[in-house]
Amino acid sequence: MTGAVLWSLLSFAFASLVIEITPGPNITYLAGLTLAYGQRAGLAAVAGIALGLSVYGLVAAFGLAALIDEFPIVYQLLRWAGILYFLWLAWKSWTGERETSPHTVDGEAATVRAAFQRGLVTNLLNPKAGIFYVAVLPGFLVTGAGSVPLQTLALSATFVLIATATHLFVVLAAGRLQRYVADPTWRRGVRRGLALVLVAIAVWFTFSTAR
Repeated sequence: MTGAVLWSLLSFAFASLVIEITPGPNITYLAGLTLAYGQRAGLAAVAGIALGLSVYGLVAAFGLAALIDEFPIVYQLLRWAGILYFLWLAWKSWTGERETSPHTVDGEAATVRAAFQRGLVTNLLNPKAGIFYVAVLPGFLVTGAGSVPLQTLALSATFVLIATATHLFVVLAAGRLQRYVADPTWRRGVRRGLALVLVAIAVWFTFSTAR
């Protein structure tokens, strides 16, 4: 690895860290999810988010993410699907899904699976994730310093690692507070609070992704 490539990688890592520690929908969602459903659900969502970001990274490495930027209809379809999905999650959280006891293995497993799937889907339906790889990442590529796809993969892996580490910190911190809301009444209140947060994220998402 040349000095220029290493410097570019470190610069990108710093930029990624700044982006991730800035409060956003993923951090807010993970904190609320962990408080409402427990640390295992939060960790499962982190894994889903990481997989979603990795998929976009692989797509970007082979130049296909540019389709999102080149064809407005693809962007808009992803955008509105993401908005509706956030609102659907808010509705499910407000109305209260099937209660799962932490002592019920099947119930806990179902919650964990749902959290993973939601973490994955919310990121795959987020066109800004794809645009990040199209608009931001290319600026850190070093021309004439080796394979562009390999550089893209290295930068993508760096971003996913930093994002995942940040998300893990949020979930572990929220997990320490989750024991204080173990009472069903409190859990119902936290779930409904999460629903309002998801609605706010949907509104934020609507305006921040508008073109």
